[in-house]
Amino acid sequence: MTSRTVTLLDVARAAGVSKSTVSDALQGSGRVAEATRDRVRAVADELGYRPNSAARRLRRASTGAVGLHLPATATRLDYYMNLAFGAVERAQEDGLDMVLLAPSGAAGGRIASRVDGLLVIDPEPGDSAVPGLLDAGVPVVTGERYLGPATGPSGAVVCDNAASLTALLDHVTERGARRPALLAPSGSSAWATALRATARSWGRAHGVEVALRTVPFAATPAETEATTRALLTADPAVDAVICAPDGSAPGVLRAAAALGRRVGTADGGSTGSVGAPGPGLLVASCVDGTATRGAEPPVTAVDLRPAAYGRACAELLCDILADRTAPDTVRRHAWSLETRASTGLS
Repeated sequence: MTSRTVTLLDVARAAGVSKSTVSDALQGSGRVAEATRDRVRAVADELGYRPNSAARRLRRASTGAVGLHLPATATRLDYYMNLAFGAVERAQEDGLDMVLLAPSGAAGGRIASRVDGLLVIDPEPGDSAVPGLLDAGVPVVTGERYLGPATGPSGAVVCDNAASLTALLDHVTERGARRPALLAPSGSSAWATALRATARSWGRAHGVEVALRTVPFAATPAETEATTRALLTADPAVDAVICAPDGSAPGVLRAAAALGRRVGTADGGSTGSVGAPGPGLLVASCVDGTATRGAEPPVTAVDLRPAAYGRACAELLCDILADRTAPDTVRRHAWSLETRASTGLS
């Protein structure tokens, strides 16, 4: 390797330690055993590693700002906007400005010269910007885990997405559903991966096959309407549809109305039913928001508390920057299930 291509990640892999250990060893900081420090320095010399100049400047003087990287589709989703507002609010409490990074990202060195740390929300292994952000030479906190090959972040705030989907599947089953379906998000983010895996494992555990259909990560109501129409036409036995993407559940309701499915009951009864006569259908969403609360009928959903989630991510980054929390910290974020008329409850 040349000095231009060798990164902290390269040194960490060759030395068999974490990226944060490499950083501490080369800076002479942190609780690193002397033997480990010597080994890391020897590996760095052997590989020809040269510290990023912008990162060195950053360690000498704070910029007073942190960066926020959101998925490319985030600008039209309420969830990410609320998350961003929460993160900005919490960063300001520590006197830090928030810089919204372009979805395409930028070279790590350029970012490191502008910010003290980074928030990377729902990092996709397929997002070419993420490895550079993780190796930018500044502390990085991710919202959800990063499942890609690069060294992990300095910290993470995670939701139990498997538990939230399990709660939805259990709920629609309790309300009478016998053939549930999931409109799962595409991609390989931790959220998307957990939802697809949970649908399969829940189905195996309950002896029920969950009908699984993939839709875009940020599917529009029109896209979920088309997918739901095709699903219910091909498999009329489906009596509950759980829609994953933020803001797209109204498309499921439109498809149900067009096909004469009564939303709010799974057994053809009248309790909570809305719309034209026909077989019942329960509808729920993995993400709560304006679209689910304002739908007719209102849609049962998981409230991920995005503003509080953004605050939690920013708080962890602030704590790491201020040495109030050790790197590699993982914090949990709580969610709640909001039951409404779409599953026969008001």
